[in-house]
Amino acid sequence: MARLLSHLLSLEITSPDVESSVAFYVERFGLRVIDRADGKVHLRCWGDHYRHSLVVSPGPDAGLATMTWRTDSAEALDEAVARVEAGGVTGEWREDLPAQGRTYTFVGPFGHRMGLVWDVPPFEAEDGYTSVYPDRPERRSSHAAAPRFLDHVTIAASDVRGFAQWYSEVLGFRVMAFTDLEDAPVTVFSVLTTNEKSHDLGIVVDTSATAGRVHHIAFWADHPEDLVRTADLLLEHGTPIEYGPSVHGIGEQHFLYFREPSGLRVELNSGGYRNYVPDWRARTWRPSEGSNDFFRNWHMPDSMMEAFPAATGMAGTEDGVSPQLHEELTNPWAARTPEVEAS
Repeated sequence: MARLLSHLLSLEITSPDVESSVAFYVERFGLRVIDRADGKVHLRCWGDHYRHSLVVSPGPDAGLATMTWRTDSAEALDEAVARVEAGGVTGEWREDLPAQGRTYTFVGPFGHRMGLVWDVPPFEAEDGYTSVYPDRPERRSSHAAAPRFLDHVTIAASDVRGFAQWYSEVLGFRVMAFTDLEDAPVTVFSVLTTNEKSHDLGIVVDTSATAGRVHHIAFWADHPEDLVRTADLLLEHGTPIEYGPSVHGIGEQHFLYFREPSGLRVELNSGGYRNYVPDWRARTWRPSEGSNDFFRNWHMPDSMMEAFPAATGMAGTEDGVSPQLHEELTNPWAARTPEVEAS
């Protein structure tokens, strides 16, 4: 398959208190408000090459409204749409979305809304925000915690391998790795990528009946030291750290997890490998091999198994699952939540 997608362009998330979430991203995390329209707030990182990478929208709960991906060309957009529709999903074309051209939006087989777009104008910084470096879209933020750009999103789905297969076969995502339970061939985690990164799309297992849930959104910082500095600043200003800083085994990124005021989990990461192998074969890890914790000596808190919006059911991670979810996944007689198809 010719390459269809180039990278993750933007995420739209929901919050029951938009202004509190926005204040957090600006004051604690160093993003910048660039637009406001129809109750939504558009934010950007200083290194984003497009106008915005995060949209905060009103909603009853923390969640993921849309993930938008830029295609590799105008022709790739048409090919991707044809493949989506041949795969049994019907979406719609939109030309009214801010800072982007003709966009195809659809809901994937596990309930996650996705946008595909090619025509996106490059960002041009306003006076006072231009960089002395020609390749930078704007000057580096003076905020000590400010990430360079949006990095990835990790969603929750009832069938990790089924999700990975559809997005690989239909849209050309490369499947990079899986994590199975220690004592059973049950997959609880996977990472996919559209480029040379270890991943820009992650999947955790989810037994809830709520479609389209998200586990976390993630941003990129240049240096692992930035994560320690960010953890320091967040703690000093009243934001607890959920997990990290440490290093993942899969992808080998340095990571830091925390929550914004809506409760949504946010990750800041750095480092990690680059993989250019065109015929890469996804390996299957076990938690004991360090899939989540490179050093194999750090216990992940149970709170990391929460996904959004809150729902009856449980989610796993690359570190495994809770004892209750383990029983549900491995007991063939346990009641299982049926797979949620796209509406």
